[in-house]
Amino acid sequence: MSDDDNSPISAREAKLLFADLRRAPALVLAVSGGPDSVALMWLAARWRKTLARGPRLIAVTVDHGLRPQAAREARDVKKLAQSLDLPHRTMRWTGAKPKTGLPAAARDARYRLLMQAARAAGASHVLTAHTRDDQAETLLMRLLRGSGIAGLSAMAPVTERDGIALARPLLDVPKAQLIATLKRANIAFADDPTNRDTAFTRPRLRALLPQLAAEGGNARNLARLAARLARANAAVDVLADGAERFLALRDRDRPPPDAPARSFEVSTFATLPEEVRLRLLMRAIDAVGREGPAELGKVESLLAVLDRGIAERMGRRAVGTSRPHVKQTLAGALISLSRGRILIEPAPARRVRAGS
Repeated sequence: MSDDDNSPISAREAKLLFADLRRAPALVLAVSGGPDSVALMWLAARWRKTLARGPRLIAVTVDHGLRPQAAREARDVKKLAQSLDLPHRTMRWTGAKPKTGLPAAARDARYRLLMQAARAAGASHVLTAHTRDDQAETLLMRLLRGSGIAGLSAMAPVTERDGIALARPLLDVPKAQLIATLKRANIAFADDPTNRDTAFTRPRLRALLPQLAAEGGNARNLARLAARLARANAAVDVLADGAERFLALRDRDRPPPDAPARSFEVSTFATLPEEVRLRLLMRAIDAVGREGPAELGKVESLLAVLDRGIAERMGRRAVGTSRPHVKQTLAGALISLSRGRILIEPAPARRVRAGS
């Protein structure tokens, strides 16, 4: 992309943004009516017209039913989509809305409806208009919540959700460039006041970004940090994969635990780096437990308990005393340390109290 954050996106640059999607059968474009998503639709439509053969594009707007203006904005998106020769569909979030945690619930509903639309259209991907600015805000939100390096990697260019690829082709594009692109094309867009509502965390952090930028913490640098953390996270995942295979190789002559349980030999497990041990535990708990995914902080606490138990075991074994025993439940999994092994298996079903 251009180094000028205020320059419109050229046709050549747009071609590079969507190049990896050329062979997809169909793409759903998530278009709310705001500048980012309208720019996504306009750029994708312009790109598609340059191809002799390419994916079908379907614009989808989710009306959460939270603002009276939303229905009109959906109609405006439909008119623009029709002018670009794109089919359009409005999906509505119906039913009661939660009184707390509304942004998260609305986000979940949005993705659920988008994936539903993608399956109905035979689309392999849903495209969202997350930008470099969104990436910077996501990093800050997760940093303040104390996320690990996986969380601080922020958003990935492509993830999977309900069997559909969720792609973010504009993730390295500044919002200012999208607005400049629409202004040059003389295309109108909606202004959602929710994006400035300081009752919610993201708008409050967004308001702080100019001050952070003055200290060098602009969106470009924050997004670069997220990318570097994503690179480190991928490297640690490779190490965890290797450690998992090595532990399995050490157990090749040992009868496997009853499915779907997982088991690690303590003496080898204890030699691994802490971050790798955390990931192995988290993978096993998420695979076996019924209430996952496990929270990182709780897995860290569990590992501390296991480490103390392993240290006590080694000390007691040196003086010939009995072995310690650890048993703890987490995210629907039962984790136990006994006889030189860590066993992760499904936790017994919770008992329902009479009258409850």
